[in-house]
Amino acid sequence: MRTGKSGYHQRGLERFFGPLEAKIMEILWAHPHQSIKDVQIRLEKEKDLNYNTVMTVMNRLLEKGILTKTMAGRTSMYSPVQSKAHFLESQSKEISHSLVEDFGPLVVNHMLDALDEADPQLLAKLEQKIKELKEGK
Repeated sequence: MRTGKSGYHQRGLERFFGPLEAKIMEILWAHPHQSIKDVQIRLEKEKDLNYNTVMTVMNRLLEKGILTKTMAGRTSMYSPVQSKAHFLESQSKEISHSLVEDFGPLVVNHMLDALDEADPQLLAKLEQKIKELKEGK
């Protein structure tokens, strides 16, 4: 998703988007079907942003296939292609597969080490998945 500087040092949505892109996506996930002006007004509550800046970023997200655009009269309305949950699911799955493919056992060991801090429900889900894999499901 994100171009330029590597996102693995970033947290949250900034792993996938630049800071302004992430804020725009948060707005559109919470309030889909918004015009550029609608988004700019919501962003201005935090920081004064030029309309053209917001338009450029939203059109970049459109070009990347993250947003869709429909017309409401003469106004372009933007919405996310995926829900936030579905986006995070697909991106985290892609990252996980890529890490395992690139680093194999090393990344699996680090993931296992991170389980020391995992909640019991996550551990139970992992145990079930391992059981299913062993049974060939």
